[in-house]
Amino acid sequence: MKRSGEMKRDLAGNDSTPLYAGVKQVILDRIHSGEWPPKYRVPSENELVVELGVSKMTANRALRELANEGELVRIQGVGSFVAERKGYSALFEVRNIAEEIAERGHIHEASVIVLARETASPEIADALELAIGAAVFHSLIVHSENGVPVQIEDRFVNPEAAPEYLEQDFTTLTPNAYLTAAAPLSGSEHVVEAAMPQAWECKLLTILKSEPCLTIRRRTWSAKQVVSTARLVYPGYRYRLEARSGKMFED
Repeated sequence: MKRSGEMKRDLAGNDSTPLYAGVKQVILDRIHSGEWPPKYRVPSENELVVELGVSKMTANRALRELANEGELVRIQGVGSFVAERKGYSALFEVRNIAEEIAERGHIHEASVIVLARETASPEIADALELAIGAAVFHSLIVHSENGVPVQIEDRFVNPEAAPEYLEQDFTTLTPNAYLTAAAPLSGSEHVVEAAMPQAWECKLLTILKSEPCLTIRRRTWSAKQVVSTARLVYPGYRYRLEARSGKMFED
């Protein structure tokens, strides 16, 4: 951590900006330089007041805005910590999350919560274009990156498209990888929305009820048959979704 005098000089160099913005920049400089790595506990409001000579209200606003921007994670009664860098997922591609994580040089792990044969509810039957009450395969899996949960995959599969689905070990093979081989992809549909997590989702993702999530509802086809419908839930502050289209030009 920088000494008090050094941090005050950094703040003084931002005369044209509001004090709270100067405090934010001092903190961001420490984060982006690597001096304060992910999970590092940053100075508290009271410590910032002493070190930077600002008011508690100014320090509070700086920390609050950095938390809203995803740079910090604030835990009531404990403190503020540098957020882990977000992983990312291709929005309009049906990619294997294990491969995405491996490309970042990280370790993928999967915990299978549910893997069972069930009867289709009206909603699932409609999504899979089956009769209500028809047999479907259901899997609920939590994917982790370096030991941190980053996705809940709640998937229903048409048994006709992948009859051996329930026989797979999804701790070593992802549903995406298996289904791509069993029923080659010919089309997909994506619906993206922001949502507050349900209580059981908070437990699986180890997040607070107040932390928003990104949700993708995805259907996939092989030929003219719907193969699966999945609801993918990502903790908003740990993950981002990306999409590109068209040709990329360089100067």
